[in-house]
Amino acid sequence: MSDSTVTRDPTPAPRTNGDGRSPQTSTIDWTAAARTPEFRELVRRRRRFVVPATIFFLAWFIGFIVLAGYAPDFMGEEFLTDGLTVGYVLALSQFLMTWGLAWLYLRKADSEFDPLAQRAAREALRAGQAHATDGYAPRNGGKVMSR
Repeated sequence: MSDSTVTRDPTPAPRTNGDGRSPQTSTIDWTAAARTPEFRELVRRRRRFVVPATIFFLAWFIGFIVLAGYAPDFMGEEFLTDGLTVGYVLALSQFLMTWGLAWLYLRKADSEFDPLAQRAAREALRAGQAHATDGYAPRNGGKVMSR
């Protein structure tokens, strides 16, 4: 194979500290970052949206399943036109409801969650850089710990 047929990726490789971690992640104390007011506010606001949306989704879906199982006469009633039943309308409404919830979440994320996440990330980096200049090393070596 000649050199002219080999394609090369023009993007440079990410900088690391020699141990595979980027310089930013090695200076962040993730436990302390999770305790910052910005991060807690982000979690609180996301939960305030996600929990009711999930409850609404599950109630709508389970309600549809229960009606289909226990009220077949109601689900088979004609609705608006011949051939269109209440069951079909409620089944199609599941798609509309799912897309609607996704759209609402994206709007909320763009206007509220993303700016909070950026502020929380800045604070975590700022705190990590302050600790790095003091000779502080995070207990977990800056690694992201999963639960």
